[in-house]
Amino acid sequence: MNSKEIQQNVQTLIDNFSEEEFIYDLLMAYGTTKTVTTMLKKGDYNLSKVEGEVLSKNKVFFKVEESGKLLSTIDTISKEERILKHKPKFAILTDYKQLVAKDLRFGTTKDIQISELANHHSFFLPLAGSEVYNSKNDNEADRDAAYKMAEVYDELRRENPEIYKSKESIHHLNIFLSRLLFCFFAEDTEIFDEESIFTNTLAQHTNPNGSDTHVFLNDLFKRLNTEKKDGLPDYLIDFPYVNGGLFKDPIKSPKFSSKARKVLLELGDLDWKDINPDIFGSMIQAVVIDEYRSDLGMHYTSVPNILKVIKPLFLDELYEEYEKHQNSIPQLRKLINRISKIKFFDPACGSGNFLIITYKEIRVLEIKILKQISELTLKNTGQVSNFFTSIQLNQFYGIELDDFAHEMAILSLWLAEHQMNKIFDEKLADFGGESKDILPLKEAGQIVQGNATRENWKVVCPIDLASEVYIIGNPPYLGYSRQDEVQKKDMEIVFSGVNNYKKLDYIACWFYKATNYIENTIAKYAFVTTNSITQGEQVALLWPLILNKQQEIDFAHQSFKWTNNAKGNAGVAVVIIGIRNISASPKHLFNDNLRQVVKNISPYLSDTVNVFVKSRTTPLSKLPPMIKGSSPGDNGNLLLDTEEKEKLIVKNSNVDRFIKKYIGAQEFIKGSFRFCIHITEKNKDEACEIEELNERFNKVKEFRLKSKKKATQKKALTPYFFDEDKHQKGEFILIPQTGSERREYIPIGYFDDSYVPSNATRVIYKAEPWLFGVISSKMQIVWVKAIAGRLKMDMQYSNTLCYNTFPFPEITTKQKELLNQYVFDILDARAKHTGKTMAWLYNPDTMPKGLKQAHKNLDEAVEKCYRLQEFKNDTERLEYLFKLYETMVQKDTLFAKQKKTRKTKSKK
Repeated sequence: MNSKEIQQNVQTLIDNFSEEEFIYDLLMAYGTTKTVTTMLKKGDYNLSKVEGEVLSKNKVFFKVEESGKLLSTIDTISKEERILKHKPKFAILTDYKQLVAKDLRFGTTKDIQISELANHHSFFLPLAGSEVYNSKNDNEADRDAAYKMAEVYDELRRENPEIYKSKESIHHLNIFLSRLLFCFFAEDTEIFDEESIFTNTLAQHTNPNGSDTHVFLNDLFKRLNTEKKDGLPDYLIDFPYVNGGLFKDPIKSPKFSSKARKVLLELGDLDWKDINPDIFGSMIQAVVIDEYRSDLGMHYTSVPNILKVIKPLFLDELYEEYEKHQNSIPQLRKLINRISKIKFFDPACGSGNFLIITYKEIRVLEIKILKQISELTLKNTGQVSNFFTSIQLNQFYGIELDDFAHEMAILSLWLAEHQMNKIFDEKLADFGGESKDILPLKEAGQIVQGNATRENWKVVCPIDLASEVYIIGNPPYLGYSRQDEVQKKDMEIVFSGVNNYKKLDYIACWFYKATNYIENTIAKYAFVTTNSITQGEQVALLWPLILNKQQEIDFAHQSFKWTNNAKGNAGVAVVIIGIRNISASPKHLFNDNLRQVVKNISPYLSDTVNVFVKSRTTPLSKLPPMIKGSSPGDNGNLLLDTEEKEKLIVKNSNVDRFIKKYIGAQEFIKGSFRFCIHITEKNKDEACEIEELNERFNKVKEFRLKSKKKATQKKALTPYFFDEDKHQKGEFILIPQTGSERREYIPIGYFDDSYVPSNATRVIYKAEPWLFGVISSKMQIVWVKAIAGRLKMDMQYSNTLCYNTFPFPEITTKQKELLNQYVFDILDARAKHTGKTMAWLYNPDTMPKGLKQAHKNLDEAVEKCYRLQEFKNDTERLEYLFKLYETMVQKDTLFAKQKKTRKTKSKK
């Protein structure tokens, strides 16, 4: 069940409230079967021996309590071992007016009126097998530093107008900025021995007008690359030798104005120990690349999304191992040893965000384990001993095309190591834990500069059958129409020997290479990707290449907005998909941060069987053909608004008979229409004689002749006709091409032939009313939401993919007549709201009750065409549709083969 269905169940419980049945009704509202609740009620499954208590293993502890004792009692019972050993998710107390509940895993509490329970249903979602999946918030200090860094950068550009004249000067500027970042971080985190040494020395030994700031910085950078102190000015002697390549190459620092120097000093006033090294590279990208400058704050919301990748891929399982063996020193040491051998690989690592967050999270877990080992050792022996971290930066591998981002990834890993060493020392100080000095810098991470689509991943990150490797990242998204020649060549190389790959998103390269990389190993991978590869025609192109290699989807996050635009992807609708070789381990599906254990995750990211729906030119079911609306191809010259139409008619009244109403998806949804000049073969000569029309035809001709497409140039010979004229006589059903995913039904309309439907619509001419009902049904929108392509989050209705593939059984005349009646009821319900738009009528927040009930009645009738048994939810509907689709496709394929055989025999 989804969250909305559970909310409805809880509301029904409240509407039909029973004190005796409350806890059992509550469990059933969240999906517990009637059989289990009956056994619980009888006492067979009740693990509490105390009168009046209900204790269900892994689910709930329940008790009725006096009004004044609810809060105090919940704290007491939530600590009782007799209860906790059965691991209930919640403790619930009530006096049947007030309800107090506690999440026994996270410690959160809910104190509400029982009548408000439906509004707080999400608190209890773990009872349905889902759990709230919490992520960390990002740090405000990162944003402050980004804005201030941007201010410095802008001042430097004004003072150094030649800064972008060559690749070399750009490279020098990037290196310069990375060195500044290191110095600010180093002086606040004890990499430099003296706090604020960089900012104070800069303030004391440079002129306020900024004239010698660049000289000071050049001398300082030279000092940080020099091991010996001989001959250094006194004010530079206390700076340490850094090495590691960061200060190796000589560069010319840009010149400073007084304002640029002032802002630089203000940067030093920030508390850099609160800065996250994982965003350093993104910060610099945001500063130096103009198109990322609109909202620097948006660059720093990536950490929660990175956790959405790494937690279900490996981190959650490692924590489960820790919790399972937390009282066994040998098992904990075994876990430490395992972690020290894991390889983490990002084959599109950019400035290293994924690798750095992974490094930090793994170090946090290691600290927990070592602390637990130390406490157990101290308890058993009374002694402690020194120990160091077992996690090394050389466990982290990456590939990055951009040279500067590649360098930033290495730098950021160094800084992350230092940051985690400080935490290591702090947390384990009482147990002999001790970190190693970061200076002088050493080689960090196995980061390769190159094209990931052409590099041999097994060379970059060696793997064998026993290697525990996790591939992670956020590779570039580019649809086939947006790929340049180099990227198209990348696709050709990666998919060598594979047919029909050209329409795949560029990110498919990473999925295909990762699938080949982990084949027959224990390795796994997970990527953030546009939702395009889980929708539309790409599903049938990509997913057989993965799933036919005995691999499966391990976990997935359904579509959400990715808000990190460090690579220019702010607001993109994405999914997260984890892949593994086939395993008996649980699979997890996430939606709105809720996690649910499922039997299978299909390529459409639903809890259904694996099906690959392919576009068709004709309907799979016995339905009439659907076509695309008409396309003018006119640069607006054949289309008219009301004012333009009236002006034409004033000039020449004969124009009116050449004008029809023109309706597209937006016009239909918003309750409006335009007009079009619609010319046919019969009346073209008369139309061309009208000067006002002829002027427009000439403009259409000019427009079409300028096209690069030969077919469009050819249409310039008939500029009075639509580029594609699909208009027919008679009534038609209109379906908008683009629709909001929030709608529970697809709003469709009936129109006569005084309207010309645009190419933004799909049309069925001479359709009977019952077909209107089928397309308006819950079954249809469930199908469309699963398989349709998307424009961001909006559904794209396609005749070839959505309608022609839709599995619908043959029905009797009587069933058609029944559906007709329900369709008329819907039209009548709409008519009661004259003046209201389709957008208002089908908005879930404003949809009238009468219209909603009419649709519900229609749904029941349509679903009885499939089976008599009622569908429980949309997941069950989709599962049924996919299975029926497979059956119908197999029959259709068999019929086609038999037909071809008969045709071959007849020729002989």
